Amino acid sequence: MPMNRQLLRSQLERHEGLRLKPYHDTVGKLTIGYGRNLEDVGISRDEAEFMLDNDIDQVERQLETVDEYRDLDAVRQAVIANMAFNLGFAGLMGFKNMWAAIGRRDWESASEEMLNSKWARQVGVRAVELSEIMRTGEVVGG
Repeated sequence: MPMNRQLLRSQLERHEGLRLKPYHDTVGKLTIGYGRNLEDVGISRDEAEFMLDNDIDQVERQLETVDEYRDLDAVRQAVIANMAFNLGFAGLMGFKNMWAAIGRRDWESASEEMLNSKWARQVGVRAVELSEIMRTGEVVGG
């Protein structure tokens, strides 16, 4: 006879409780959700990909509120979404000179503004690749 999965689920939901942000459990292990031990168990590739898809959806919803983003071609939109994923929406919106250049469709200046930033110094090759795509409108690298 198979285990009563629904009974177990309702017990675990009640006993473990749902925490949507990481926390340290009673023995100090980083945990999330309904008691998922992130240190010893981690997450599966499928779970990571599900989370990535959700994160991309959220970034896209935020960016759709920006006129300059909506007016970009799909390749340059991916550049901006990549930056938003890394910087957060508020951080990305701080690139005032880049956004102004994008608004003028001045890809050279937009690219230079991307590289002339603390972000570029922190992420290195990522910024070089993304700025080149912004400049040319063509995908380089992987």
